[in-house]
Amino acid sequence: QLSVQADVRRGAITIEEQVGFANMTFKNGTTAELEFKVVAHFNNTFSVEPAAFTSVLLQVCWILFLLAFLSMLRRDAGILVLDPLRRMLKFVAQYAKNPLTIIKFKEGNDAGTTIVSGDTKKINRGINAANSGNDGTTNDGDGDETTLKENELGSFETEQLITAVSKITDLLRKCWGVAGADIISTNLARQEGSLAEVFNPTVPGKSVYALFAFCAVDGFDRYLRSLEGDIMILINDVASVLHNEVFRWGFGDSGQCNKNLGSAWLMVFRIGNVKEVIKKLEEATHVVFSSSSRGKRTSGRQRSRTMAKRRGSSDSIGSVSTVSSIHSQGTSRSMNTSEHSRSKRKSNRNKSVKAMNLSLKSLPGISNFTDRALIGMLKTFAGIYRDNKLLSWKNDFRLGCGVGVASPLNMIFGMDAGWAVEGAVGSEYKIDATYLSPHVNMASRMMSACKLYGVSILLSEAVHELISVVCQKKLRHLDTVTVKGSIVRQRIYTYDARHKGVDFFLFQRSDEQADEDSDQYTPSIWSTDQDLTAMRQHITDDFLEEFDKGRDEYLAGDWPSAIKHLEAANQIMTENVVEQGYIEDELAELHSRILDGEDAQLAEQELRNETEDGPSCRLLTYMKSEGGVKPSSWKGYRPLMSK
Repeated sequence: QLSVQADVRRGAITIEEQVGFANMTFKNGTTAELEFKVVAHFNNTFSVEPAAFTSVLLQVCWILFLLAFLSMLRRDAGILVLDPLRRMLKFVAQYAKNPLTIIKFKEGNDAGTTIVSGDTKKINRGINAANSGNDGTTNDGDGDETTLKENELGSFETEQLITAVSKITDLLRKCWGVAGADIISTNLARQEGSLAEVFNPTVPGKSVYALFAFCAVDGFDRYLRSLEGDIMILINDVASVLHNEVFRWGFGDSGQCNKNLGSAWLMVFRIGNVKEVIKKLEEATHVVFSSSSRGKRTSGRQRSRTMAKRRGSSDSIGSVSTVSSIHSQGTSRSMNTSEHSRSKRKSNRNKSVKAMNLSLKSLPGISNFTDRALIGMLKTFAGIYRDNKLLSWKNDFRLGCGVGVASPLNMIFGMDAGWAVEGAVGSEYKIDATYLSPHVNMASRMMSACKLYGVSILLSEAVHELISVVCQKKLRHLDTVTVKGSIVRQRIYTYDARHKGVDFFLFQRSDEQADEDSDQYTPSIWSTDQDLTAMRQHITDDFLEEFDKGRDEYLAGDWPSAIKHLEAANQIMTENVVEQGYIEDELAELHSRILDGEDAQLAEQELRNETEDGPSCRLLTYMKSEGGVKPSSWKGYRPLMSK
């Protein structure tokens, strides 16, 4: 009863009541109908407890099952949908922040997992190697091809979408390079809390400082006519060597290919944004000169205290003049606003003029930066004469006219340094990310002038000013010129590079070793690197002495004396090349050609052209075309009229 009243054992104790009537006969024989009630108490505890426990256990199991099922659904949703979407947004954010970021996928089942690596040079070479390997891979059976495709694309649609986004951004990066990085960043970046809905390629350009290098295949027309469709293979073989060396030797990630123009390439070594460079230069200047002015501040404080005491005695007089000047300040406030706007515009113009006239030579570390860029060009020169793919083209019967081995492929280079506007040129139908600047045109003029002077590389005076003193000693001043479209008089220089008689394949180094050479760069590399010293081994001190005298006399206007010295220099070069055995193969070929009945004089002249010094011969030809005497209009420089 207590449990019933407390309502704590509901259902455990049950009460059954039964009311009935019965006839009862007494001893006296009388009969009466009596009412009676039967109450029965049943204890169901032993049956209720197991049932209750089982019910609770069943409910707990259902809850755990539902939680496990929901967690599995959540995990699948995270793996298949949410995590890929997060990674996709992370990709976009990373590319928006730095479009030049390289993102590669881990191998394995988790194809969507990525690694963002800072060593873009190694990844670029790894990607190129992987691509070249995939091109040559053959699979037997449809099953292998299906497996390969699944491994490349991923097992799920979201992974395929991530791969597609990564490939698209990678294509944008490779197609537009550094110049298009701002276009990609602007269009992928969030605007007012959401991504840009419309692609706008025509974003404003940026002024930058950079080194510009034009590279071209010499005699491209002959290769094009001979190879026709296979010219693409040859050009890509050349580009592989060029791009690898430029990426490797460019400081950080500065070395990039901006334009593939078929027979020519525009390589850019980006120094930095004009505003950023000027700001950092001003900060460095402030740090340098702030330390020298600290001593002056101490004595200045003492003088200021003395002056403050003197001013204290005249404060009463100064207060009267202050009150009288308040009215004049109020009337001139409106004039100050217009003057402020004019001064702001003048300040912006001054900044632009300062940016265009800034001497890059004042930038810290610019000599190492420029040296590395030049080494990238020279390493490319050496690379084309030891790359197996490029060397195999000599045996192509189409280039050798079916009668022998073709002459090796040759490249020419031109470099200049300065400012440029970096951005997109075009319309909504087609755009090109490029650089607009007279310095880009100057680099192109330097490259074209290589043919005029018979050299492989020409550097402008702007580049010569930026390189290290060690490198400057290795360069040869050829001439002082003005190029077409410019009135600027400048010296032009070359690094004497000769491939005949040099076995560049003996100096072959692996990518890892070459990367280590690049990372451990010091100016002493100009005297220790095997490629750089071997290509210049034909230059002697007596030759340089005669050439410098002839060039100086040529510029001064004493052309008869200049001809004498330049002919002597050319003779020294010819004798040195022959004596050192740099043209043994050419001599053997000349002998066989003469035995075959070919004109000996013509064959000898062709060989002489191979042994003589190109700049000396070109200057001699130019002076002799003018009669050996300077013209009346000679001003100490030569105008180059060709592009």
